[in-house]
Amino acid sequence: MKRILVTASLIFLFFSVMIKVHAERYILDESTNTVIGKIKTVIADERETLLDIARNYGFGYQDMKLINTEVDTWLPGDGQEILLPAQFILPVAPMKGIVLNIPEMRLYYYPKNEHGKLQEVHTYPLGVGREGWSTPYIKTMIVEKKVKPNWHPPKSIREEHEEAGDPLPKIVRPGPDNPLGSYAMRLGRRDYLIHGTNKPFGIGMRISHGCIRLYPEDIKELFSKVSLETPVNIINQPYKIGIKNDVIYLEAHPFLDEDKDIFENNLTSIISMIIKIANKREYQLDMSTAYETIKNPNGLPVPIGMFISKLKEEENKNLVTKTE
Repeated sequence: MKRILVTASLIFLFFSVMIKVHAERYILDESTNTVIGKIKTVIADERETLLDIARNYGFGYQDMKLINTEVDTWLPGDGQEILLPAQFILPVAPMKGIVLNIPEMRLYYYPKNEHGKLQEVHTYPLGVGREGWSTPYIKTMIVEKKVKPNWHPPKSIREEHEEAGDPLPKIVRPGPDNPLGSYAMRLGRRDYLIHGTNKPFGIGMRISHGCIRLYPEDIKELFSKVSLETPVNIINQPYKIGIKNDVIYLEAHPFLDEDKDIFENNLTSIISMIIKIANKREYQLDMSTAYETIKNPNGLPVPIGMFISKLKEEENKNLVTKTE
C-alpha cells in the first residue's frame, strides 16, 4: 500500500509540474512602452512533446511552431533547445477588460486598475473559429458565467455531425465529452462563448465553431477574475506595432486565409498604426525590414525604426565613440 501511495504521489507531482497553473502576468510601467516580456529558452526532455511544452509555459501550437520550425512536434528530443516566444507587443486597442486578437490566437486581460497602482495585463493562448465558422470582430461584454455548463449544440453543428456519422444529442451534459469544458462565459452576442475545452491540443489552432477556447487551467483562472459586464474587444491584428525605449517594433503573425486580400504584403495598416501611436512625433523606419517581417511572420517583436530623438541620441553616441 505504501508503494502505491508513493507512486501516486510521484505521478501527481509530475503532472503538477508539467501543467502550468497561472497565466503570464505583467506590470506595465508609466512610460509609453508597449513591448512586454522577453524571449526565453527551455530544454526538452524525452517525455515531452512540443505541445506539452507549449501548454506548460502558456503558449499554443502556432506560437511554438512559428519560431521552432526545425523542431519535431511529437519528438523534440531529449536536450533539444526550445524557444519560448514570451515577448509580446500589446494590441493597439484600449487597455480595458478582455482584448482577443484572433490571428495572434491570444487573449489579453486588463484588470480594473486600482488607484495608485500600475496597470496589469494577463495573457493566455487561444483556440479560435476555423474558416467558415470565423470568430466575429465585435465589441461586447461578458453577460453570463457558468460552472459545468451544458452544451446546446445549434442545429447547424448537429447537422454537420450527422453528415459525418457522429450525431450529437440536443443537450451535452457536463463531463469529458462536453467541448465547453468546466467553465464558460457568454458574450453579449449570445451564440458566442469564451470557454474551456476537452481537447487542449487545439489551443493555438483554428479549430472551433467560432467560440474562444482556453486551456482548462487558464479558463479556470480567468473565470475567477472576470466579472459580469467586463468589456470584450475582439480584434483582427495580424500585425502589431509597439514602442520600447523609443524604438519602434513590429510583431507579425499569419493572417487568416480569408483575409489574404487585406493583409498580404500590405504595409498600409502598419503605417496607419505607427501614425496613431507616434502622436505627431517624428520617426524613421526601415521599410525593407518591415516588409520582410510581414512576409515571414514569426510572432516575435522586430525593431523596424525609431523616433528621431532616439536616432539623434544614437548618432551622438557613435560620434563620441569615434572621437575617442
